[in-house]
Amino acid sequence: MKGSCMSQAFAHSQEELRALAQTVLDHAAAQGATACEVDVSEGCGQSVSVRRQDVETIEYNRDKGLGVSVYIGQRRGHASSSDFSPAALRASVEAALSIARFTAEDDCAGLPDARLLAKRSMDLDLFHPWDVSVDAAIDIARRCEQAAFDVSPMVKNSEGASVSAQSSHFVSANSLGFMGGFATSRHYISCSVIAGEGEDMQRDDWYATRRNADEFPDAARIGDYAARRALSRLGARKLKTRKCPVIFEAPLAAGLIGSFVHAISGGSLYRKTSFLLDSLGRQLFPDFVQISERPHIRGAFASSPFDDDGVGTHDREVVRNGVLQGYFLSTYSARKLGMQTTGNAGGSHNLLVQPGRHDLKGLLHEMGTGLLVTELLGQGVNYVTGDYSRGAAGYWVEKGEIAYPVEEITIAGNLRDMLRGIVAIGNDIEVRGSKQVGSVLVERMTIAGN
Repeated sequence: MKGSCMSQAFAHSQEELRALAQTVLDHAAAQGATACEVDVSEGCGQSVSVRRQDVETIEYNRDKGLGVSVYIGQRRGHASSSDFSPAALRASVEAALSIARFTAEDDCAGLPDARLLAKRSMDLDLFHPWDVSVDAAIDIARRCEQAAFDVSPMVKNSEGASVSAQSSHFVSANSLGFMGGFATSRHYISCSVIAGEGEDMQRDDWYATRRNADEFPDAARIGDYAARRALSRLGARKLKTRKCPVIFEAPLAAGLIGSFVHAISGGSLYRKTSFLLDSLGRQLFPDFVQISERPHIRGAFASSPFDDDGVGTHDREVVRNGVLQGYFLSTYSARKLGMQTTGNAGGSHNLLVQPGRHDLKGLLHEMGTGLLVTELLGQGVNYVTGDYSRGAAGYWVEKGEIAYPVEEITIAGNLRDMLRGIVAIGNDIEVRGSKQVGSVLVERMTIAGN
């Protein structure tokens, strides 16, 4: 077990992926397609997990895929394949064409305007393959888990520690002359443990994810923190139903911003399934809230010079002084709305919510008395009405200090009111994905308990 699948790198070079993409474009044109777009990708990686120091899983993954969309006028067909042979490429194009011939016309279908396509390549420092051997990964996972057990004899059990190293690369191209692609990496170390005994047992976890493994904190710190989180939840109580301020811990606050993004994304808007219809230029947050999109941050998780349509990305202000400045639109959704794409086919790019002056401890003192939420359960968000109801666990706070842990409660409100009711945003940012935000203090929500 001394090898690493990462040491084998990719089976195909970027040049080979580009050649495959060009072959697809050429064949589509030869078969009568009026336009074509293609994505070719490959990924590889390995993951290991241990539980109570025993190796539970060793997984290797190596996959590849090709997706092609062809247009006959404004009729679109799509096909995909995991076979890169010349015959399979031709068959994929012909299958997509066959679908297009029997598809109804859609006046919004088609490639982006050529003038909006990305014009230059950009090195955003997104690729740092981790050539960690299986034995080394197992050792990291064991150290992570052991650090959790070392915190206290009350840490009785483990759901395991995991180490994963993943790399991928792709090429996107279309018949307007656009062709671009790059390699990315993403790795993680995680630990989940159980503390307590008898009927008073609690679990919690922690993880870190990085593009560059050299930037990981020591694995023992991750296990140590997971254990302390689990221990701090022992003796959890229920609350009586009430209304009070609520703090969403930073990783959960990212989900709150994600709900906002979903509501102002093109698909929700043109289908009229959003509570934020026609919100452009309206005050959605308090005036101290600033949200920026920065697609070109070096090494960030959601950086890209172009979106899934090949449209060039650019810096922009999404919310300024609490007022919504722009939606998240792909080429298709923008046409449905009579607007211009914002370069967000495939999602948002590095949303930065301007932090306030307090860390989490400072937010607790600002709140005084209320609920700190550290775990959410279920998917109780109605994007048509904005109604929000989730199972939750966390801590009851009195006079700015944590008084005791709480569990088996539900927090409820309306997202429109919750966004407008943000009182403060912390500077305790935990970067794990495309949204970078600290803990968020909301003025008032309903807590349903006993």
